[in-house]
Amino acid sequence: MKIDFDQHSGLLSIAAYGPGWIRVRDTRIEAPCVVTPADIHTDLLPPDFDALDAAHFDALANLRPEIILIGSGLRQRFVDHALGARLATVGIALECMDTGAACRLFNILVSEDRVVIAALFML
Repeated sequence: MKIDFDQHSGLLSIAAYGPGWIRVRDTRIEAPCVVTPADIHTDLLPPDFDALDAAHFDALANLRPEIILIGSGLRQRFVDHALGARLATVGIALECMDTGAACRLFNILVSEDRVVIAALFML
């Protein structure tokens, strides 16, 4: 799916996604990734959603977001409650949704100048 989004701000946005890929501006990504308004990280997530653990969430928290969006793939899945509670203790909100919804919400929040990151698993 192509997403139309104003890229004049200089901040990164997710331009499109489909089965097995996400495009951030002109960069096609074919593995789980973390997108921030300024960077793309391909080394912070495990290859599979089920392998997410506390160490991954610590790495995400070290990026200092207000909000972490988890795009869990084709369908919405939730992380272990303890992992989300751990983030809440340091003031970081966590939202889990399917990857398409996470891509769209990421763009909206970036356009509102929110400090958001999207941890995205492929569809």
